[in-house]
Amino acid sequence: MLAFAEKVFASETKGEGVRDEISMFEVQDDCPILQQEMAHHLHTDEDTDKRKKRQQKCRIMTLPSSMSNQARKVLAPVAEVLLDTPTYLEVPDFQRVAIIGDYASGVTMDDFELSCKGVYRALTIREKYMRLAYQRFPLTTSQYLREIEGEPFKPEHTVQPVFTSPPKKGEDPFNTKCLPENLSWVARMKDGVIYTYKDAAAADQHKPIENMPAPDYITFIDDMNFLIALIAQGPTKTYTHRRLKFLMSKFNVHEMLNEMEELKELKLNPHRDFYNCRKVDTHIHAAACMNQKHLLRFIKKSYQVDADRVVQNVKGKDVTMKELFANLNLHPYDLTVDSLDVHAGRQTFQRFDKFNAKYNPVGASELRDLYMKTENHIDGEYFARIIKEVASDLEDARYQYAEPRLSIYGCNPNEWTKLSGWFNKHRVFSPQLKWMIQVPRIYDVFRGRNFVPHFGKMLENIFLPVFQATIEPHANPELSIFLKHVTGFDSVDDESKHSGHMFCTKSPKPEEWDIVKNPSYTYYIYYMYANITMINHLRKARGMNTFQFRPHCGEAGAVTHLLASFMTADNISHGLNLKKSPVLQYLYFLAQIPIAMSPLSNNSLFLEYAKNPLLEFLKKGLIVSLSTDDPMQFHYTREPLMEEYAIAAQVFKLSTCDMCEISRNSVLQSSLSAEEKTHFLGPDYLKEGPEGNDIRKTNVAQIRMAYRYETLCYELNLIKEEVGIAASDLERNQLEVLLYEEKREKSSP
Repeated sequence: MLAFAEKVFASETKGEGVRDEISMFEVQDDCPILQQEMAHHLHTDEDTDKRKKRQQKCRIMTLPSSMSNQARKVLAPVAEVLLDTPTYLEVPDFQRVAIIGDYASGVTMDDFELSCKGVYRALTIREKYMRLAYQRFPLTTSQYLREIEGEPFKPEHTVQPVFTSPPKKGEDPFNTKCLPENLSWVARMKDGVIYTYKDAAAADQHKPIENMPAPDYITFIDDMNFLIALIAQGPTKTYTHRRLKFLMSKFNVHEMLNEMEELKELKLNPHRDFYNCRKVDTHIHAAACMNQKHLLRFIKKSYQVDADRVVQNVKGKDVTMKELFANLNLHPYDLTVDSLDVHAGRQTFQRFDKFNAKYNPVGASELRDLYMKTENHIDGEYFARIIKEVASDLEDARYQYAEPRLSIYGCNPNEWTKLSGWFNKHRVFSPQLKWMIQVPRIYDVFRGRNFVPHFGKMLENIFLPVFQATIEPHANPELSIFLKHVTGFDSVDDESKHSGHMFCTKSPKPEEWDIVKNPSYTYYIYYMYANITMINHLRKARGMNTFQFRPHCGEAGAVTHLLASFMTADNISHGLNLKKSPVLQYLYFLAQIPIAMSPLSNNSLFLEYAKNPLLEFLKKGLIVSLSTDDPMQFHYTREPLMEEYAIAAQVFKLSTCDMCEISRNSVLQSSLSAEEKTHFLGPDYLKEGPEGNDIRKTNVAQIRMAYRYETLCYELNLIKEEVGIAASDLERNQLEVLLYEEKREKSSP
């Protein structure tokens, strides 16, 4: 398995000029099976016998046995086919697409069996790592996996992240009285992962506290190698490619037959429409959360009020704002959005370096330090005020929320203290904002400047202060309060940069990685996931909120990035490269992994808008949401998220139901607390399908929700039936062998 994975990795890292037309991972949109090969396989006696046996099996598309009685109460046959389709008390009658007969997707039965077994194992791998880190895994998929294994599904075994509820009216979100007591536990790093110990003696002997298991390094590598082999496996690529094309066609037929019925549902829904549905900007960077006109207006206003204020100290000399602009040969009165030059355009396409330069207004890093940094001579006051103004706009809009990212680099362990001090000093809190921490993958820069001796030190600077604040909240109350409002971690940087290193059992441990070269994307992802897992165990034990792992993934680079995130991430941002791998795309669908997509951002950097796979993913049933990424670079209006929806609706011709479904997805994907989601989506939002949808709050048609649920169940049932049949055939064959051996022993003299 390892040798094959290395071969696949090597093929993936070839230069674009020498790659095969269809790589080991990629399948073109038009990918027919060779006629001669299919004719050979489909007409063999062995395959024909298997298909006949298959057709003799019960082919009813079953729903999970643990489904509530209410959803099963009314069952109606559709067009007198063998496929029983559930109807629901709350769902109007609609026309369903039913497929009967042999449904092996045109592949041989051996390939069908091989593909289903591989997909089943891949789903169990993701479920294992999600449970370990207290991250989400879909209820329906979990139910089918238990049925395949012949085990009862227990809802109490499901895990959910824990988020801080919004403060009630009159409560202070910065109150430190509710912090738990300090403990004498010790946190220490070993092999790149921080463990928690009862005391220093236990740490010296490496005896961590029980019930806080870490991911097993060797097992993770084995699972990763299996997935690498799976996504390069020809039969599985063919099968998943055909299933995805079927899902696309099925939705098109559903839309043609039921679009007017869905619209009728929405028209009969009182009060609620797209404008007053809650929607969350699931991917936005705090440093660019304002639009360019907002930034320009703020710069001019601050100059009018604070022209004589000292805003910088250069070599021991105080510099006022007026002097700063004079040194740059600028006057704020003369500035325009064009001269500010923070907007991305044609010149940034495929040029991430030029895009990063757009963070400097008028190309001056001094203005970036002054207006968009938390650490400067004025303690990040202007940056805090800008964010508060953005939050105020969101509060005025009422139905929009955002999840801005703040940076922790890992240069030194004091970054957390400084960032939390900024957050508390300027009281940068809003009920419309849920904070996340982004970690740029720029170890090579820090090592080149001798900021850190090795990669392990960078990881320690990022995560150890969080452990310490969790163990001793009162030792650093500002950080403890800040962590209450942090919901997750993100991993960011240019994915198109390739390190050439394959993460494997031979990879050096982080403490041994002391070269200037940057580790691979997967290396970063694993160690971030492992430490977040350990933090979540500790914080869960202490009754605190937990963190999600939500990396940038699939914007560029190798599809193995998406594989690593499939194993470790609660949800991802971008995901464009899923269209290159049908196996991963199908797995993301079955596992219902949320994807925050930013078509306007992609249009300026990596992919033209019309080629964006957002509509394709939505039709197939992947969980997609819309996000802005960087409004300063890509948007023009005061409501960049609505701008994103408006453009997508026009370009992709989205219906009202489509847009409300995307809005609902964004709330589910987000780190809003359970209390907030209950208010925005309804009390049963954790249930899947129409049972979990309150149309009065979401404005998503029950017909659409029933279609999504039934389609997912159908695909999962294919896997369940085939894996179950294969297992029963194996047991029967083993029994026949035993009986034959017994008979032979009795007949022998």
